Amino acid sequence: MQKYLFACIFLLFTAFSFAQVQTGKASFYADKFEGRRTASGVKYHHNKATAAHRHLPFGTKVRVTNLANNKTTVVEINDRGPFVSGRIIDLSKSSAKKLGYLGMGVTDVAIEVIGGDSDAIADVSTPADIDNGEPTTSNVSTNFEPNANPDASVAQVEPLEFYELNINRVEPDWFGIQIGSFQELTNLIRLADNLKGSYQKDVIVQVKVIQDIKVYTLVVGKFKTRDKAEKFKTEVSKRYPESFIVDFSKF
Repeated sequence: MQKYLFACIFLLFTAFSFAQVQTGKASFYADKFEGRRTASGVKYHHNKATAAHRHLPFGTKVRVTNLANNKTTVVEINDRGPFVSGRIIDLSKSSAKKLGYLGMGVTDVAIEVIGGDSDAIADVSTPADIDNGEPTTSNVSTNFEPNANPDASVAQVEPLEFYELNINRVEPDWFGIQIGSFQELTNLIRLADNLKGSYQKDVIVQVKVIQDIKVYTLVVGKFKTRDKAEKFKTEVSKRYPESFIVDFSKF
């Protein structure tokens, strides 16, 4: 049973970079497409870090996270598709191998926009995107030297970002615009920060459990009528083309 929790987040902030995130199913190119030209005119090669998306501009760099094992990789959008209901991205075969789902054919993923046409994949990638060895359910290393000093610090974390939150549980009965869904709270807070600053609207967080996976959804605005929500959606769709109207009164 799907569970819902709504929190109204008010943020005092400094502007930070933000990520557009989408969740759904990923597939990968069949071998028969090797060497064929993509919609961008570039030939498909299975060993390149490329992908197809229905709407994102060619050259966009996205981080793809396999929700089944938390593996990540970064790819460049250079084709259009997939055109199968429920699927949001087609990856090159080598990229699918990095995410560990070649044997399954499809998997649930989250995709996050992290760069544009002028950005190189190497510049926007993290070590976790590059090092995809054995399957893991955590990004925390479990490799320890047997003679390591137990008092030694394993990692140093610097607090580079600060946010002040005032959280209230609410029972919404209005219309809002859903922007995206997240698993990582860091990405959610960054985008909530950006949205509140850009549009001066209240930000609602809807917490769902989908197939035993907790997902946080960002919804912007409190509109009493669908017409007002439609007008605002037209505005935000310029930056978030996957956004749509949510009618909370039907929950």
